[in-house]
Amino acid sequence: MRHTIARAAGLGEHEMVALQHLGRRPIGPAELSRLLGVSTAAATGIADRLEAHGHVVRRAHDVDRRRTELHLTDAGRQEVLAHLAPMLTALRALDEEFDEEEKAVIERYLAGASAALQEVTREASPGTLPSPRRPPRRPTPR
Repeated sequence: MRHTIARAAGLGEHEMVALQHLGRRPIGPAELSRLLGVSTAAATGIADRLEAHGHVVRRAHDVDRRRTELHLTDAGRQEVLAHLAPMLTALRALDEEFDEEEKAVIERYLAGASAALQEVTREASPGTLPSPRRPPRRPTPR
């Protein structure tokens, strides 16, 4: 889904994820590389592409003027929202189809699914998927 939205916006998936992070707060290229699990050179390339599209601007850090931060532009925010708007409208319509009891069940399921996902991602190192857990081997009969 994110890949489809990114393509529609003329961006790669890493660029779209970067915009999501930048929607929360400005970040520097080094932090962006950690968040995306890519090299600092790749993060710089991502920042360059976002800047070329007018989605971000680079500014000197307020305290440490040697550092650079990436700031989401209004145009960048509007671009992302424009591509998300159809999905958000459809989700709102879907939400209206459920009664309160059904919504409580859905909420309980999503909270459990989210907790399970967080547990798996806590176990995995950044940029990697966790190894599947294998059951203990049974001794072979002789």
